[in-house]
Amino acid sequence: MAELDIALIGAGGIARTHLPAWAALGARVRVYAPDPHTATLAHEFGATTADSLHDAISGADAVDICTPTDTHHDIALTAIAAGAHVLCEKPLALGAADAAEMADAADAAGVRLYPGHVVRYFPAYARLRAAVAGGELGRVAVARFTRTGRYPTWSRWFADPVRSGGILVDQMIHDLDIARWLFGEVVRVHAYQRGHFTAPAPAAAVATGGAVLTHEGGVISQVVGVWAPPATRFRTTFHVAGTGGTVRYDSLAAPGLRVTGTVAEEDGIPAGDFGESPYLTQIREFAEAFAGGPAPRVSARDGVAAVRIAEAAAHSARTGRAVELTATEEGTPT
Repeated sequence: MAELDIALIGAGGIARTHLPAWAALGARVRVYAPDPHTATLAHEFGATTADSLHDAISGADAVDICTPTDTHHDIALTAIAAGAHVLCEKPLALGAADAAEMADAADAAGVRLYPGHVVRYFPAYARLRAAVAGGELGRVAVARFTRTGRYPTWSRWFADPVRSGGILVDQMIHDLDIARWLFGEVVRVHAYQRGHFTAPAPAAAVATGGAVLTHEGGVISQVVGVWAPPATRFRTTFHVAGTGGTVRYDSLAAPGLRVTGTVAEEDGIPAGDFGESPYLTQIREFAEAFAGGPAPRVSARDGVAAVRIAEAAAHSARTGRAVELTATEEGTPT
């Protein structure tokens, strides 16, 4: 694979996950962020720093956007206009219209845009995808996904729905994307949210959200997200049931993954034992695509679709009414 020149924008938590992956792949990386820790982060992984967004993007093969969600749209369009490929952390944008504009701009410029939907690269979810796509579970009827973690009070913008979209858009978009990846387009969303949704969030803030999705093929999936108190351990689960068997996963269990029913018993995946980092796996796929290789398992249009579902969920939670979706239209309340 050709050595890539990468502009990494941001110096927060997700940038600290992406940068080691680029370093492991031998990319030349320069980091830009108006953050006092930028130079330390860059030095730790052999990267350089840039004095401005323009200087960072100029000449880059690809731009990795690791900034708050409300900045994604403008940074991505700037990078695309400069002829650079883009990896943009999830969600692509706060709204579907902005996300679609980003995808359209990349298509028009002949560059690639990929959203950071890294959960597709976690072994248990990849195994679930293989089971569903391969028919091991027969005809799937229902599925449930949960994601619980500490309320992200370390960065003030997460608690501000104008900047992050709140728990439905920021956190739950992972499992909204997984549900669509597994079961096809979503035609109906009914959602709720409760808890603290203003900035700044106090140390003991909590929030929860949930969405019931109806997929075009008839599968019903439920997605639940929790931003919990500081002592809460991070945990994800799923339970998928079909006519041929079930799959259960709990990231805190050992073994974490169990396949039961008429299909063969699957060996467990211990909690947290991923082998290679899913972030490295994801960025390797993107890097190969940026260098002219095959398309990765997630596309810009997948990112747009996930934002559409999350936006519909947020609308449903505000109004208390279900939202109907079509393949080409934004959701409208029933």
